[in-house]
Amino acid sequence: MAKAKQQSTLAVRQAMSGLERLGLRVSSMINHPTAQHQRWVTIHRLDTDGDREWEEVMGLLAETDDLEMTFNDESESVTLRWEAPSDDDRPVEAADFNVVEEVAPF
Repeated sequence: MAKAKQQSTLAVRQAMSGLERLGLRVSSMINHPTAQHQRWVTIHRLDTDGDREWEEVMGLLAETDDLEMTFNDESESVTLRWEAPSDDDRPVEAADFNVVEEVAPF
């Protein structure tokens, strides 16, 4: 039983493309609490990151509003910086207004 689960996990790992792996790694780094607190992160290009995948992810990041990108050519990395969202930009959360339902008149 354990061997079947291990083989299933291995199949899932192999099914993930290089682009998906890179996207997941970059997303994880950006969303890390330390990066969110300091509002910057440096993403290093790994040997396993293909040219096409790297260019595609960097292109997507470049299209993101309010994100400053600094390419560090000597280390093949990019530093991303962003400002804290203002109160106007923060997502609105649903509030519990304790709505009192009126009884229908019929």
